[in-house]
Amino acid sequence: MIAYTLVGTNDLPRAVAFFEALFAEFNAKHVWEGETGVAWSSGEHSPGIGVIKPFNGQPATIGNGTMVALHASSKEQVNRLHAKALELGGSDEGAPGQRSEGFYAAYFRDLDGNKFAAVFFG
Repeated sequence: MIAYTLVGTNDLPRAVAFFEALFAEFNAKHVWEGETGVAWSSGEHSPGIGVIKPFNGQPATIGNGTMVALHASSKEQVNRLHAKALELGGSDEGAPGQRSEGFYAAYFRDLDGNKFAAVFFG
């Protein structure tokens, strides 16, 4: 259902370096690169995630209540993604753990304050 998701940044090179390292966990490749942003995907028919300077030229801000959930293949991958995000300078928004039956997740913010979850259903 989702084609792609974009999050804003005020420092594109810093944001690209963060996501380049984080999305290596998914073997994601660039599917779009431009002067204002970069997007990654793990496959031709998979949704993409990108980071971009806002089109209207205004500063990027975080959305309260907005979150992007990354689908992990295992609990171990959730743990790795969370640890990598923190290693890269992201902030903790909830350590990895079982949230409910069949739902394991961890939460973090990127360098611009955008909220992400790494989730495993199973």
